[in-house]
Amino acid sequence: QVQLVESGGGLVQAGGSLRLSCAASGSIYSINAMGWYRQAPGKQRELVAAITSGGSTNYADSVKGRFTISKDNAKNTVYLQMNSLKPEDTAVYYCNANLLSTLRGYLEVWGQGTLVTVSS
Repeated sequence: QVQLVESGGGLVQAGGSLRLSCAASGSIYSINAMGWYRQAPGKQRELVAAITSGGSTNYADSVKGRFTISKDNAKNTVYLQMNSLKPEDTAVYYCNANLLSTLRGYLEVWGQGTLVTVSS
């Protein structure tokens, strides 16, 4: 079994920063890509940022220049550094991984979500 455990959410004032972490554990052979999605109340879940095993990154236009995604391969962990936060960044942030499991083949796995609240 594979699981993703997120941490780092919380309440911050506009203009502030937060760093989210997501650690993958379990029967993992390799990770193809990891990313962060978010879902605000009444809205659809959207991609925030993603990073491939080779280090290529992709960002939503709304966070470019403010958010940075990075990874630690040795720890199977992905990070999301969020700077210059805005109230519209308020959402539940979900970690996502596309990986090859040693037991179950290719999987897409989601974390439980962590709430980020940005006050104005």
